[in-house]
Amino acid sequence: MGQIVGAALVSHHPGLMQCEEFRVLQGAGADSDLIPGYARVRERIAAVRPDVVMIFDSHWFTTGYHLIDGGARYSGMYVSDEMPWYLHGVPYDYRGHPELALSVEAVARERGVRARAVQHPDLPRHYPTINVIKQMRLEAWPIVTVSSCQNCETQHFLQSGEVIGEAIRRSDLRVVMLASGALSHKFNGIDWKPNHPRIFHESNVSRPENLESDKRAIDAFREGRHDRILADWETDYRKRPWEAHGAHYLQMVGALGGPQCRSAGTVLSDYENARGTGNVHIWFDTI
Repeated sequence: MGQIVGAALVSHHPGLMQCEEFRVLQGAGADSDLIPGYARVRERIAAVRPDVVMIFDSHWFTTGYHLIDGGARYSGMYVSDEMPWYLHGVPYDYRGHPELALSVEAVARERGVRARAVQHPDLPRHYPTINVIKQMRLEAWPIVTVSSCQNCETQHFLQSGEVIGEAIRRSDLRVVMLASGALSHKFNGIDWKPNHPRIFHESNVSRPENLESDKRAIDAFREGRHDRILADWETDYRKRPWEAHGAHYLQMVGALGGPQCRSAGTVLSDYENARGTGNVHIWFDTI
């Protein structure tokens, strides 16, 4: 029987793909701690010996269906249409795992959940997938990416996760899941002035109430209290809102058991600002 052997919430913010010299300048003399944090997360991934890495991509917005990337291989040169002046010329070449994607679709059909596998070789890439693959050298493993369906409510993301968890259990695969995205995701204005000279400093997060909310979530993660996160979802975290309305986290935790999940989080980076959004790497032991 297959199992989820580890999971993590990871930042993918594009500023991390700029050169070290510029990052250090932005950091008032020190790099973002999310950079060495990637190495810490990768150590955890390698230690649990996965067969597949699944990435919940908070920029792959779909409509009408949760989509699972079922291609056998993807290669090309990535350029972001969001900030092409620096996020461009990023080569990628990695394997997929069509069998797992098709298994997720089969379970979804059984359960009446709107999810399907897509296998088009020219399907565009998004930087929540590309950035974490490049930063953590994930090409060592097959990658399966899952979308964020934009006309879903909270329960639909949890259902998608439940389907994914069941498909993994029916397989013989060891899977690591990565929820690629921020916590609170409210941008600062284009002419905003930093509150702190270190751009990554938490006081530069867009709103004090978002910072406080993110810290509450991180405390709950440390305690493995995903039930508390979900109980407060509509009144707190969805209102911030989290990136992609939390699709990346909700699908991951749905696969881990939803409110019954007690996987405690180990914080592997500083909590940092990125254009007003709250970012952190947190690893969850699942076995």
